Amino acid sequence: MLAWPLGALAQQPSRNYRVCWLSSLAPKTESYNATLVQRLRDLGFVEGRNLVIEYRSAEGKIERLGPLAADLARQDCDAIFAPGTEANLLAIKKVTHDTPIVVVATDYDPVATGHVASLARPGGRITGVSHLQSELPAKRMELLKNFLPGARKIAVLSDVVSTDQLALTQAAAARLGLTLVVHEFKRAPYGYEQAFAEFGHAKPDALLTLASGLFVSARKTIPALALRHRLPSMFNNRLWAENGGLLSYGVNFAVTYRRAAEQLAMILNGAKPAETPMEQAAAVEFVINLKTAKALGVAIPPSMLARADEVIQ
Repeated sequence: MLAWPLGALAQQPSRNYRVCWLSSLAPKTESYNATLVQRLRDLGFVEGRNLVIEYRSAEGKIERLGPLAADLARQDCDAIFAPGTEANLLAIKKVTHDTPIVVVATDYDPVATGHVASLARPGGRITGVSHLQSELPAKRMELLKNFLPGARKIAVLSDVVSTDQLALTQAAAARLGLTLVVHEFKRAPYGYEQAFAEFGHAKPDALLTLASGLFVSARKTIPALALRHRLPSMFNNRLWAENGGLLSYGVNFAVTYRRAAEQLAMILNGAKPAETPMEQAAAVEFVINLKTAKALGVAIPPSMLARADEVIQ
């Protein structure tokens, strides 16, 4: 994608465009969502001038995705943006048949789940960006173990959209000789206080929160509860560390949403999703919140500090 000239991405004049956007939770004003809208604007697709964005959010209620997707299917859109949980994509696929779809696959692997044939040649009507969810859950567990070599028991927050990640995490824990205490949320709204109360009885050494779009609304709540319960915590991206999580290891959402905007621009300009390679996130960030470490009384191994891409003071 980096080889595409700006002129190939910028919109061609003389027509209006309509993009349908289905979100499981995040408001359109979320920082990375705003990044996508701004990048589209840079490329000549401007809301209120030549672009209409039909935005729908399930507000954390998975059961609402189906009706919202059906509503979007009636909007005659040129392309559909389905970021986040796989449930967004499944809902859109069920009610549309030929409209191009651009995804940001944050909590699933689009190849392993069969949504695309390969990253290089998706082969259907879906393209977008993958967040490496077949690899990162195990790496987060490994980093947490390296950070806390004496840890034996890890608490895990999971839900219905992170089931595949949980299986990968369990396999990694077995290799590392760790025991997992899993709380799997079944239905929103999620009872985080109750989950941590259960963890308190199990006495884990740390907390791992799996990647789920449905956890976004608790980006401050979960780190605060982890700190209150004296649990070193690991999350899937820097936004959590910025809100008090001890560690994060994952893709920078602003970067991948910017890439997704560029792919949307190509689709709007006539590119075929089947022949538009999916981009796999190229860079993964390891962030340590030093303030949280001090509050927990956790000594940070020098080797981990050396590996960190950023240390939040």
